[in-house]
Amino acid sequence: MEEKIVFCKGGGCTAKLGAGALSRVLELLSKGEPDPNLLIGFDSKDDAAVYKLSDDIAYVQTLDFFPPMVEDPYTFGKIAATNALSDIYAMGGRVTTALNIVCFPESMDLNILGEIMRGGSEKVIEAGGTLAGGHSIADDGVKYGLSVTGVVHPDKIYANNGGRPGDLLILTKKLGVGIICTADRVGEASPEAMEGAIQSMTTLNKYAAECCWKYHVHGCTDVTGFGLLGHLHEMMDGKLSCTLWANEMPVFPQALDYAEEFLLTAAAQRNRNHAGRFVTFQGVPFAMEEVLFDPQTSGGLLAALPPEEAPQLLADLKALGLPAAIVGEITQRRNPEILVINR
Repeated sequence: MEEKIVFCKGGGCTAKLGAGALSRVLELLSKGEPDPNLLIGFDSKDDAAVYKLSDDIAYVQTLDFFPPMVEDPYTFGKIAATNALSDIYAMGGRVTTALNIVCFPESMDLNILGEIMRGGSEKVIEAGGTLAGGHSIADDGVKYGLSVTGVVHPDKIYANNGGRPGDLLILTKKLGVGIICTADRVGEASPEAMEGAIQSMTTLNKYAAECCWKYHVHGCTDVTGFGLLGHLHEMMDGKLSCTLWANEMPVFPQALDYAEEFLLTAAAQRNRNHAGRFVTFQGVPFAMEEVLFDPQTSGGLLAALPPEEAPQLLADLKALGLPAAIVGEITQRRNPEILVINR
């Protein structure tokens, strides 16, 4: 009897390799002769590569793809594209072109693939980009994403490790979508929780990025598969520390409820195993700890900027209806690297 192909087995950014395992592999790769025009490469743990073309233009390159985390193909396509496009915005760039990346079973209805790609195409257009082609292979399971190119001025790149002591940290989306999607796969998530998670995962970071361009953002990343704490650890880069205010975090309340019921992801535990030794919690409930390690699919931007500018950026983001919040402060290097408290 032929095995039934299941569309949604659990995917999104929970499907990423763990940060620790990935780092060990990357350390073994030969980098070749240094290229002075490669401004940001894989050795920096940043969100995308940046290559300088002229004094005024650098191009930003990224790719991202994963298995479905929702049952509706069209919605999955929108989420996957929104997630892939986000890395351009995290670097301070503007989207120009995108290429489809498709893995699809030959025995599955091609109308499903059409709906996935329709969702992806709509998001590329919304981002102001052009869908220029792509590549597909036959596979046992469905996977979809984009290779995206953008442009940025070489002097206006948002490296993830550019934060400075005294900077405040602003997060532009709610946390907890990984936990909610996990609860949904076992029939425990409410329709309201999934509706909120999907709305968040399909909201382009374009709008938050355009707000950021008006300010002196020193460092930025998007919060995805390594969870907020994993990506924040990369932002600290072994040179800085920070204090997070758990009670200021924008969080889906249902995610806290599901975490209390131990509806957790294996990816969150990998994130805890990798980044947990750099984090100290003081008076923070277990559920909030899990949300902070939770892998986010198409999460928000986490931006570091001067304290005198942060309130106005926050006001701009809220004016767009984004659930942004000032969630912490960067400090001089200390132990622990990341201190999580209630303010």
